[in-house]
Amino acid sequence: MFQIDQNLLIDIVEEPKTLHRGVEYFTNDRVKSLRFYKDTMTFVANVKGAYLYEVEVDFDFQGKFMDANCTCPAYGEYWGYCKHIVAVLLKIKEKDRLGNFQVKHREENQAKVILEYFRIQQDKHRVPLQMEVTYEVEGASYITLRIGEDRLYVVRSMKEFIEKIHRNEKISFGKNFIFDPLIHRFRKRDEKIIELIEELYEHEKTLERNFYYKKRESLFKGKRVELTDKALKRFLGLLQSQAPTSEEGIKVKIFNNEYNNIKIYEGQIPLSFHLDQQEENMFFKMEYEGPLIPLVKDGEYFFTKDGICRIGEEIRRDLLPFYQMLGDNPSSKIPIDKEEQEAFLSEVYPVIKGLGRVETNKKLDERINTAPLKIEVYFDRSDNKITADVRFLYGTTTIYPFNPNEGEKEKSNRVVLRDIQGERRALSFFENRDFKVKNNKIYLDNEDSIYALVYEDLEELQKLGEVYYSEDFKAIEIKRVSSFQGAFRLNLEENLLEFHFDIEDVEEDELREVFKSLRQKKKYYRLKNGSFIPLEEKALMDIGELMDRLDIVEKDFHNKAIKIPKSKALYIDDIINEKGLDFVKRHKDFKRFVENVKEYQEVQYPLPETLKGILRNYQLQGFQWLKSLSQYGLGGILADDMGLGKTLQVLTYLVSEGEEKGGAPSLVIAPTSLVYNWVAEIEKFTPQLKAIAIVGSKSERVEKIEALHGYDVVVTSYPLMRRDGELYEQYSFRCCILDEAQHIKNPFSQNAKAVKDIKAEYYFALTGTPIENSLTELWSIFDFVMPGYLSSHHRFKNRFEKPIVGENDKAALRDLGRMIRPFILRRMKKDVLLDLPEKIESKIIGDLTTEQKKLYVAYLKKIKGELQEEIKENGFEKSQIKILAALTRLRQICCHPALFMEDYRGGSGKLEILQEIIEDTLKGGHRMLLFSQFTSMLKIIRPVLEELGIDYHYLDGATPMEERGYLVKSFNEGKGKIFLISLKAGGTGLNLTGADTVIHFDPWWNPAIEDQASDRAYRMGQKNKVHVMKLITKGTIEEKIFKLQEKKKEMINAVIQPGETLLNKMSQKELMELFEISV
Repeated sequence: MFQIDQNLLIDIVEEPKTLHRGVEYFTNDRVKSLRFYKDTMTFVANVKGAYLYEVEVDFDFQGKFMDANCTCPAYGEYWGYCKHIVAVLLKIKEKDRLGNFQVKHREENQAKVILEYFRIQQDKHRVPLQMEVTYEVEGASYITLRIGEDRLYVVRSMKEFIEKIHRNEKISFGKNFIFDPLIHRFRKRDEKIIELIEELYEHEKTLERNFYYKKRESLFKGKRVELTDKALKRFLGLLQSQAPTSEEGIKVKIFNNEYNNIKIYEGQIPLSFHLDQQEENMFFKMEYEGPLIPLVKDGEYFFTKDGICRIGEEIRRDLLPFYQMLGDNPSSKIPIDKEEQEAFLSEVYPVIKGLGRVETNKKLDERINTAPLKIEVYFDRSDNKITADVRFLYGTTTIYPFNPNEGEKEKSNRVVLRDIQGERRALSFFENRDFKVKNNKIYLDNEDSIYALVYEDLEELQKLGEVYYSEDFKAIEIKRVSSFQGAFRLNLEENLLEFHFDIEDVEEDELREVFKSLRQKKKYYRLKNGSFIPLEEKALMDIGELMDRLDIVEKDFHNKAIKIPKSKALYIDDIINEKGLDFVKRHKDFKRFVENVKEYQEVQYPLPETLKGILRNYQLQGFQWLKSLSQYGLGGILADDMGLGKTLQVLTYLVSEGEEKGGAPSLVIAPTSLVYNWVAEIEKFTPQLKAIAIVGSKSERVEKIEALHGYDVVVTSYPLMRRDGELYEQYSFRCCILDEAQHIKNPFSQNAKAVKDIKAEYYFALTGTPIENSLTELWSIFDFVMPGYLSSHHRFKNRFEKPIVGENDKAALRDLGRMIRPFILRRMKKDVLLDLPEKIESKIIGDLTTEQKKLYVAYLKKIKGELQEEIKENGFEKSQIKILAALTRLRQICCHPALFMEDYRGGSGKLEILQEIIEDTLKGGHRMLLFSQFTSMLKIIRPVLEELGIDYHYLDGATPMEERGYLVKSFNEGKGKIFLISLKAGGTGLNLTGADTVIHFDPWWNPAIEDQASDRAYRMGQKNKVHVMKLITKGTIEEKIFKLQEKKKEMINAVIQPGETLLNKMSQKELMELFEISV
């Protein structure tokens, strides 16, 4: 279940040695009391190091590693995880394989958590110990320890000391001092030294357990422990970096000589050199003061008169040949043979100048040529490789470093004093770039390395010396941005955009390959002539990113042009402006198209005479927007807030289209309840449009469909479109309009498939909530109005939905917003209806009755256990139906337990509150809409109203369409005080401005549906302030749903400001939290 493998362990540590130590800790059974908290997918363990450390590891519910922390000092000192965490992960892997986790729940282990906390706190109050470390050199390196509180005692057996620390056992140092790991504590520096000794001990024990291990002498020798070179370096590094004060040093014993307060420092050892020329003889002598003893084989640390000196790597390398002299008589002279003198002066003398002070006599000074180093490099190209001829010049002397047999020397026979450091820098340049040596020449035949050299590195080489190029080498050109040309134009003949892209001297077949390389995120493309196109230049990367966003592939290239749907023009224009792609031109027709769609308010399409003076200003703008889009063959989503008159804006557009173009009818597809509403609105506002409703029996519908061409507007419903789809196949409409387009939010539904088969010139969708549950719903509506604009559903999910919803990717969210913005017109009532009265929203919280509460708690305990078993057995995904049923039952208990218990007599707290609200509201002369998801709840409320003598109207899904119209008209004329409405049946399409109070008896998962229902009263024509009340039972699932809704709105609001349904998007953890007892 838990995803722990070698790759994870390698990724989470900073250095391989941390991984190895973690493996050793695991192997040595250092992980204690591993506990697993299933409710939070958290492991807690204690790991035995110098102290007992606590490790906590978190996984997600799919078993993927999330995070870990440890109480050890090393955890916070570097970015990677520590060895203790590695050991715990290995322990988890082992236990997971065996299937024997010790499962605990947080609440059951609170006592242990508290106990462990105080144990950790006790560390701070333990008795601090003094510890003296002595470093001894006697052939090998050793350390010894003395510890104590006031007086220090020798640790006589280092091995026993470590073993007892492991076991938390006491160690007696005589009658006056007993070391107890549970009482005493060491300083941080000392703790790290003990950890180092522990690791040596554990490593030795691990080797002993190995079958192939050949026994050797132990590192633990009584009171001393021997340090390997690697361990010694760590030890000295600890002393250097962890000393409590700059004044504190250590005790050192070297071959029975004792030195106190020795410090570790970085620098050079105190050396001086003498070179004497006497006639034809030359002598070399090295001198130093005091002891000078190398402590490790590679010379990184020396013991000197000033302390222990750590020497840098470059100086260490140069000092290596002189190590042997350090043990000899430092005052003795070393003769240099005559034939070696020139080489010694040329190559050794410059080096020793960097190691210490050098003294020479006058005769030697006259022999030395001190001309400065000049570097020359000659590049050439041969076949698929490049060659380099490197030369070092000192005055008239030329040295060929890769061909020692060549060279020119000055005639005076003076010895060149070579600049070894400068030569090394030049040679390092070629070594670091994979140059190979053959026949005394260097060459480069790797394409990546050639590109890096030509594109990136030559400038660096030019700082080192003079660089010359042959004509063949110069032909390796780097194509810069000035070589690129691009342009967008509108192809009016094909009604498409064309993107023309060209790179100077690059043929079309290679241009395709360039874009293929761009899409593959390659660093460069090499042309047939050997030149390079750097693909990581910002301009080209931006073009590549744009092509990727437009779903363009190399096969789309034709004659150096790419054809793109013109709907992408506004998105492209935004990208060009944002990225500053100055080399991409936009033709006049492209610019005009973008301007007209963006600035639709500036393009004045004539308003039909019969509608002048009827439309509000924002409705006029909506009409202009519809006209602008259809003028260019584009579709869109009119997503105005409920009650802003979307129908009137569309009818105005249809009249205008009919007056200008005549011809084919337009098709409106609406929910069943709104079919006659459309016909009524047409008769009221645009009687010049001849409309027909496709309803009735099959034969009646066939007859009406066959007569379509005699009408301007055809209205049908989603259910009938599913049945009659084939009858419409032979027709092509001027415009197809979806009302309440959320009916096609599921792209795989029959509704969506049926409407997307309709043939029309233009497509528009009307909806107040283009997103309810997921971004896929938005994609489905766009797939109707502009098929392909948001790519395939699979591509849309990977590019937008998963990053935005799963990863909170703000860049993807901005990019989606930029794509859809021109094609969604969304206005809110508060912004455009300034004369609309105020809407007040409030939450009324009440308690369950005593009997109701007992029932709620009992059911909650029962169902929680059942669901946990269900999820354990079948998995979270396959348990959704049972979870939904349980949540529904809890919501019903909150409303009234009688919804599912026939013999229940305990009353309902919420119903009691409702009666109070009704009485107060009606006394104030107000009229009310009362919504519930449960029709059975409305039926419980009806007799309560009848008993109170309150006149009311009732509407649910079973109410016939004709009766709905009568009830709405009757209520708006003032008949009835309360309108009881089923949320799903009456939440849309009704105009009930006769009410000024809205009550939601039970909260629905989707607050947008609730808003739609509230807007039956809060819409144009409302003259009174509207009060919306939501009844919530305290401490129950209803209150939790309300809080989750508030918390989760941000993402979808950023796209289009809709509501969202939470149930399908909640994690297992969030869903199970709904079943926690809070009442």
